[in-house]
Amino acid sequence: MKKIGIIFLFFFLYATSLHSKEVKLIKILDGLNSPWSLTFIDLNKVAVTEKSGNLLTINLENKIIKKIKHNLNILEDGQGGLLDILYLNGTIWVSYSEDRGQGKSSTSIAKGTYNDEEIKFKNIFRAEPPIDSGYHFGSRLVIQDNYLFASVGERRQGMIAQDPTKHPGSIIRIHLDGSIPKDNPKFKGKNDWLPEIFQIGVRNPQGLTLSPFDKKIYMSNHGAKGGDWFGQVKFGENYGWKILGWGGKNYSGTEIGPKWKPGFTKAIYYWVPSIATSAIAIYKGEEFKEWNGHALVTSLKDQSLRKLIFKNVNEVKEDIIFKDKIGRIRDIQIQNNTGKIFMLTDNGSLWKMEKK
Repeated sequence: MKKIGIIFLFFFLYATSLHSKEVKLIKILDGLNSPWSLTFIDLNKVAVTEKSGNLLTINLENKIIKKIKHNLNILEDGQGGLLDILYLNGTIWVSYSEDRGQGKSSTSIAKGTYNDEEIKFKNIFRAEPPIDSGYHFGSRLVIQDNYLFASVGERRQGMIAQDPTKHPGSIIRIHLDGSIPKDNPKFKGKNDWLPEIFQIGVRNPQGLTLSPFDKKIYMSNHGAKGGDWFGQVKFGENYGWKILGWGGKNYSGTEIGPKWKPGFTKAIYYWVPSIATSAIAIYKGEEFKEWNGHALVTSLKDQSLRKLIFKNVNEVKEDIIFKDKIGRIRDIQIQNNTGKIFMLTDNGSLWKMEKK
């Protein structure tokens, strides 16, 4: 019986630990200008945002890049610009740093009907108040049924993330048309919260994804000097920034606060020191079917792709799939029909990952 257990453990570890020797990285193209996000329009076409404000389509077969005109009022400032993009059934949603005048901007969301030539967007959300800062926009989008979730960074304002009368430092939930759900926390006992806010206490959440398995929404949060984490989006809860430091410190080296304490949402997994977490995805597909249900986490700092097995949150297993291969990874998407993995890097490249 003991021998059978050891054999089973061996095969389990083999099936869940494909590393760089078992994956093939294929560069589709380069020359993009600070790309930030991609979304599939169909099997052979993606739409891509560039932080500078360009909205592009890329044909994955012939590699032709086409620019789409739009009417967004973008302020490219530091980490801000044209950020996340999401396509569903003929509609495009984007998040961006909206120019609010006098150097101020907000994490805003707009939607429009998809067109290859020109998209006329209409704002459906803007974070209030506008802030003069080029930092921490968060800005990922996820659709769950008729809800649109978005991460809104705290713009390097620290304790604003503990003020639910302001949007920065929160996860918001609105309907796909921008209207406010009547079952949001404000209407369920959080009377002082803004009506769009679903959860508070985050710093710079650059990863947000819906699991196709348990239908829960997961996020990654970029900490300070250490304190990156992966966790679940939860109704009416508080991740604790800047009361909690999640194991990190201020850039000056001073302590922020404890890693966690009762009364705050506890993350599923932490990275100390920081790996500079970016986009995430919960894998579902045939290409790497042994990964189904696992989280893929991209990194900017150490240029890695990591995999988390988190079915048992008290015993999370982390694998580094590859590191220092393609650059700082900004976005990751799974191609639905194949399960192949597509990634954007800060240095302007689009990559595909498949099995060798």
